[in-house]
Amino acid sequence: MEIKLIQFQSHGDERGSLVSLEQNNGIPFDIKRVYYLFDTKDKVRRGYHAHKKLKQLAVVLKGSCRFLLDDGTEKIELLLDNPAQGIFIESFVWREMFDFSEDCVLMVLADSIYDESDYIRDYEEFIKVSKNDT
Repeated sequence: MEIKLIQFQSHGDERGSLVSLEQNNGIPFDIKRVYYLFDTKDKVRRGYHAHKKLKQLAVVLKGSCRFLLDDGTEKIELLLDNPAQGIFIESFVWREMFDFSEDCVLMVLADSIYDESDYIRDYEEFIKVSKNDT
């Protein structure tokens, strides 16, 4: 599984830093939805799903969290802790987010609006589908 970390251009001076995100300019899709997670409780894991079509870009705006990404063959765990960097998550990748810092704000950009029928929420079903997809 190839993990795509996208480095954003950061502009800064003595006043602070700024990152600008624009669709199709460093973001590999048209942005249709933005959401963010915050105030995540200690020892809570989020995610536990994959998407059939949806592609996403996750950015930790503040703090840190860990991701477990699984394509049905390989599992990769990584720490996201840089607001000038995002992780691109393709479709048919199981994801779990965990080990959130107390101040974590995790923003996700998506290439489609919310569609419950696009979710695979059962891991065993995901494994079956991912094996058939290859």
